[in-house]
Amino acid sequence: MKVVVVGGGGREHALCRALAHDPEVTALVCAPGNAGITQLAEVRPVDVADPEAVAELAETVAADLVVIGPELPLVAGAADAVRARGIACFGPSAQAAQLEGSKAFAKEVMASAKVSTARGYLCATPAEAAEALDTFGPPYVVKNDGLAGGKGVIVTSNRDEALAHAATCGQVVIEEYLDGPEVSLFAITDGQTVLPLTPAQDYKRVGEGNTGPNTGGMGAYSPLPWAPADLVPEVLRIVLRPTVDEMRRRGIPFTGLLYAGLALTSRGIRVVEFNARFGDPETQVVLARLATPLVGLLSAAAAGRLAEVEPPRWTGAAVTVAIAAENYPGTPRTGDVIDGLDAANAVEGAYVLHFGTAFDAGGRVVSSAGRVLTVVGAGPTIAEARSRAYRAVDYIKFPGAHHRRDIAQSV
Repeated sequence: MKVVVVGGGGREHALCRALAHDPEVTALVCAPGNAGITQLAEVRPVDVADPEAVAELAETVAADLVVIGPELPLVAGAADAVRARGIACFGPSAQAAQLEGSKAFAKEVMASAKVSTARGYLCATPAEAAEALDTFGPPYVVKNDGLAGGKGVIVTSNRDEALAHAATCGQVVIEEYLDGPEVSLFAITDGQTVLPLTPAQDYKRVGEGNTGPNTGGMGAYSPLPWAPADLVPEVLRIVLRPTVDEMRRRGIPFTGLLYAGLALTSRGIRVVEFNARFGDPETQVVLARLATPLVGLLSAAAAGRLAEVEPPRWTGAAVTVAIAAENYPGTPRTGDVIDGLDAANAVEGAYVLHFGTAFDAGGRVVSSAGRVLTVVGAGPTIAEARSRAYRAVDYIKFPGAHHRRDIAQSV
């Protein structure tokens, strides 16, 4: 089977790594890819925001399956364009991807499906935002209604800061604050059958001790030994299945990867947000633990045959640590040469995945985005996986590099 992975970040590197080790995959293309992905797949240029360019690439390389990684092409309609050419695609339609593309739409779907989430108000003016903030009180939760690359949410006790963030976003959803730990759960679905994967927890703040601004994610770990034993079947029952059923009832079936960000509150499980694709950096630890061949799961979902697939099998534990560029999550410094990649990859049980890297004119690997690398450690326990990840992290050097030292520390 020839597979095309669309995207060029850490999630796509993790997907390519899993697919490259799958005996059913005979050829692998990634577009646009990054410096690390070149070791696993043929890299092709593509404008991921152009659905027809994505579809044209899939047709040109005679793909059997296209896996769309980022949210931007999904919301733009890349999956629709690929399927219109008769090519199997793992990813929701543009309409279904609005579960991520619009917080307001997701709230509407959850209300219809009777899925519990935070109370919230859609605000389009500063006056509406101010009224909503005063209704809920601190801590204030302000979410950009549209796509924001994982950085559209602010949680703060400072009302002025909350109002300022709302002003930069335009239309926002302002919510009540949800207490309790957060959990990420992915589910593969063909629009009818829902197959949950294993839970993970990520670290959104840039600084240790969960300080500083939100980021796209600075690390993650799996499994979650502290989570309730019935967490996955309960989330399947009260969140995932009702949401997929409601989307189908609306005539816009959701096929692909449904991500549920959850808060385990004192009042029960609440949905923080939905994403319409694999999320960074949880994908890295989830796929590191997956013992079932990945392409069989993805192709079954794309073909509407997920009911025929055995539940996925899991092994060990995994921890991932993101290494970011200077000034991330602000305007990051890029173009710095990265040293220590070979030494990091040589650490037993650890490997490096590339978020934002490229080759310079001399063929050296350089930083090209805010989150530059993620280092995955795998092992029989979280403690061992964590030790291996940080051992590898310590080899990697470039000017201004920073990472958190407390990923999975208290587990």
